[in-house]
Amino acid sequence: MSSAANGNDSKKFKGDIRSPGTPSRVIHVRKLPSDINEAEVISLGLPFGKVTNLLMLKGKNQAFLEMNTEEAAQTMVSYYSSVTPVIRNHPIFMQYSNHKELKTDNSPNQVVCISYCLQAQAALQAVNAVQTGSMSIAGVDPTGVTGPSPVLRVIVENLFYPVTLDVLHQIFSKFGTVLKVITFTKNNQFQALLQFADGLTAQHAKLALDGQNIYNACCTLRISFSKLTSLNVKYNNDKSRDYTRPDLPTGDSQPAIEHHAMAAFATPGIISAAPYAGAHAFPPAFAIQQAAGLAVPGVPGALASLAIPGAAAAAAAAGRLGFPALSGGHCVMLVSNLNPERVTPQCLFILFGVYGDVIRVKIMFNKKENALIQMSDGTQAQLAMSHLNGQKLYGRALRITLSKHTTVQLPREGHEDQGLTKDYSNSPLHRFKKPGSKNYSNIFPPSSTLHLSNIPPSVVEDDLKMLFSSSGAMVKNFKFFQKDRKMALIQMGSVEEAIESLIEFHNHDLGENHHLRVSFSKSTF
Repeated sequence: MSSAANGNDSKKFKGDIRSPGTPSRVIHVRKLPSDINEAEVISLGLPFGKVTNLLMLKGKNQAFLEMNTEEAAQTMVSYYSSVTPVIRNHPIFMQYSNHKELKTDNSPNQVVCISYCLQAQAALQAVNAVQTGSMSIAGVDPTGVTGPSPVLRVIVENLFYPVTLDVLHQIFSKFGTVLKVITFTKNNQFQALLQFADGLTAQHAKLALDGQNIYNACCTLRISFSKLTSLNVKYNNDKSRDYTRPDLPTGDSQPAIEHHAMAAFATPGIISAAPYAGAHAFPPAFAIQQAAGLAVPGVPGALASLAIPGAAAAAAAAGRLGFPALSGGHCVMLVSNLNPERVTPQCLFILFGVYGDVIRVKIMFNKKENALIQMSDGTQAQLAMSHLNGQKLYGRALRITLSKHTTVQLPREGHEDQGLTKDYSNSPLHRFKKPGSKNYSNIFPPSSTLHLSNIPPSVVEDDLKMLFSSSGAMVKNFKFFQKDRKMALIQMGSVEEAIESLIEFHNHDLGENHHLRVSFSKSTF
């Protein structure tokens, strides 16, 4: 229960006095904006565990936040010591309190705090209702008053990096059960409708995420409540998903997103996003700093917390913004444990080019198991590293780290390096030259299933199966998209075979001025 206030009486709390800096469940939060509300302070602690008590000192722009465990508090303080949260342009500071718990007491020897605890109590009760699942009726609060819609409308602005249905599900699932998601494009903006189990969960997610960036300095979430109370999803695929109905068909074809969205839900009632007050949300700087071991293939940056145990998972969950703020100086990767007999700059260009635009590749002259790869920017380097680290290429598991180098140097004129350094800055094969390209929405981790596109009408199934088996790989399955035979899925015998096939056959000339496009698919047969 939150500390309660009665009239103008001074509120007092007590706790066992401890030495400064000693871990405690109680966290002292300082330099808060004068108009901050209880829910905003609570949201600082929620990614790390349950908030059990809150004491607001609005006259002093401070608060005391009590977590349910000391471990949760330690993770929270550790995270915010490296990433300073900012609310309405105010940097917020926090440290362990000298008190190990919050209690109200009338003892004159205790610390006196002025608290608006009735509001804090109400905010905590609302959050606890969501966390404990006591809100069983969607959109209705315990008093019988109709609450907010369980359906959120999400607009992603500044779409410079991939945002997929799965990315949105990962982000919003931190706040409760996501039942359904529909993604679509409207007014040249990537948008989504997302249905939670209840309105309070939706409200909590909106409070925490509205105005935040998925990736550093871009892909900004603008969130509003939809007037819809339920979504009708017809297909489970990359554009829509009903997590309560795994039996739904995939729809095989990939229709234009606008038409798919129109078929999946009724447009009347979708309201415009509320005007964005950027100062009321965490700015792009509120991003998790990449820690060793946090990169999980298939999940962008820190959003991969579901696969990370213990305290690291909590810290990762707090990094709702995804990638760390990598500067341009972190766009070079060191790739080691390469197979020197097989690897060439071109094959690394093709493989790493699935996750960003490769500018230069240098295989080390004296140690050909190592290579430097320069991407267009730091986020692309992080994306490639998180997807490819540990994947097997030509029989060896890739080891990828960020390099201390800021660029890959070309050999000086007259110095021959046996073609081990290549400049691809003007390559026509870059997949991500155009901001907002559809390729951003189709980035997936390496898998045994490949997506093929740009197939000419004269090429049939047997032609492609023969092509992909010509290198000795096994083709397990194949199918054209029903409504668009320019595209197909092909399943190889293993992920490693699929990686090597992508390298070998991406941009393969199929005749009729058609060059095959190959990428990894999330689909399965």
